[in-house]
Amino acid sequence: MEMALEEARRAENQGEVPIGAIIVLGERVIGRGGNLREISKDPTSHAEMLAIREAAAALGSWRLLDTTLYVTLEPCVMCMGAIILARIPRLVFACRDPRAGAVGSIYDFSRDERFNHRVAVSEGILEQECSALLSGFFRRLREEKRNLKRQD
Repeated sequence: MEMALEEARRAENQGEVPIGAIIVLGERVIGRGGNLREISKDPTSHAEMLAIREAAAALGSWRLLDTTLYVTLEPCVMCMGAIILARIPRLVFACRDPRAGAVGSIYDFSRDERFNHRVAVSEGILEQECSALLSGFFRRLREEKRNLKRQD
């Protein structure tokens, strides 16, 4: 999770929402990503999606069997769909996303028996650090907006 947190910090340094992800096969990182939606102007450029694309390219397969995805924030519906389709067996995330989380906050795709793949989930790893990073980012954004309004 430390490496995913580092990806989140990289995203933040680029002006992106600080969310990071890595995919591990055994002891080897095969995919990584930080949010790039603003830079890429692509709504699918979530950290998890970028890590999944890189891991699939590294393995030469869309099936990411025997891997673990570490991500700093609970995945959304799109990302959980990709996790299931990629057959990623294990997901570890730091903090919940009460507005868009699809691993228990709003939906729980990881346990939905209608899908042909289940995802084992662990949560709360480095929760405080990841939550503080996100909270700080959004606090600064709100402050910047208030300061801009004052200048007008």
